[in-house]
Amino acid sequence: MSFVKPDFCNNIVNISATLAEFLGCKNDKPTLPILADELSKDYKNVVFLLLDGLGLHPIEVNLPKTSFLRKNIRQTLTSTFPSTTANATTSILTNMTPMEHGWFGWSLYLEGLQRVVDLYPEQDSFTGEPIPKGYVKSLLPTPPFYKNAASDRRIRLIVPEFWHGDDENRQTYRTFEEVFGMISEVCHQKGKQFIYAYSPEPDNTMHEFGVSSREARDTVTALNDAVERLASSLPDTLFIIAADHGQIDIREEIALYRDIEITVLLEWPQYLEPRATAFKVKKDCRALFRESFLGKYGEDFVLAETEQLIRENYFGGELPHADLLGDFIAIAKGNRLLRLHERGHHYKGHHTSLTAEEMLVPLILFGNQ
Repeated sequence: MSFVKPDFCNNIVNISATLAEFLGCKNDKPTLPILADELSKDYKNVVFLLLDGLGLHPIEVNLPKTSFLRKNIRQTLTSTFPSTTANATTSILTNMTPMEHGWFGWSLYLEGLQRVVDLYPEQDSFTGEPIPKGYVKSLLPTPPFYKNAASDRRIRLIVPEFWHGDDENRQTYRTFEEVFGMISEVCHQKGKQFIYAYSPEPDNTMHEFGVSSREARDTVTALNDAVERLASSLPDTLFIIAADHGQIDIREEIALYRDIEITVLLEWPQYLEPRATAFKVKKDCRALFRESFLGKYGEDFVLAETEQLIRENYFGGELPHADLLGDFIAIAKGNRLLRLHERGHHYKGHHTSLTAEEMLVPLILFGNQ
């Protein structure tokens, strides 16, 4: 499988850059001309709908070319690396690159706590023990790009109950079907609206059943049909629909946490993501670690030096959070993943690597004027 490098001139963060300029916010990133042109038409309502996991590959696997979502794809963008929700949605929310915000993956080693921590649930990755509430956000703040908008538009967020933001403009829902009714309700209110709506589907379903499963097809089809009904029913409304990343079917999980020959060489436990795993290696053990890891797992993973990835701009800069990424990152090149600890789910679909299936996402535009 071929790798796709993040292009920060043609990336999901550039959606936020374009929206930031549209809303009169500070912006230092390149914008997307095709989106800026559509926004210049001054729709009453602008809806940015983020469908978690619905990258180009899951769309092509589960929807016909004549479907609403596929026929309205206007551009293909790259995700962030690792291509995962914690990293990608934070980039979108903040209009920052991964190196700027530091939320590189599901888990990070936080030196102040001397623990590997799951960032969203704020817990020790290996024990499940909670860490001090608010610690992660105090260390790695994520201010939304629209926070100080100079716009006459009312800004609303429509997000799940588990959303970790503290934005006063948000409305929460329990099931993803409720998203569409909430969008419609806001769009029918007086005045101009900007809505940022997020759905955890189809990512959840594909994790459980796989990208090419019947369940995934049913979920993606239901999303396609719901979006089409909603978009067609709302006059003077622009829909911007994108994904944070794609997904790929998983054939096998490798229990890395049981491999003592590898883990004994680490300064602290393995972390980050199952298909983009970070390692901090003990001093003077780098050569042995490289030899051991590639001898066992080189058929399925590229072992990249973190410093080289940073120099080649895989994270959108060199500072300030380079120290969070360790010495090496193992990047999956096939259909396997690394289980980093005994806790957690078993996956039939996953993401986080640099394959096209995980990295390429659509920019879907539909204006009903």
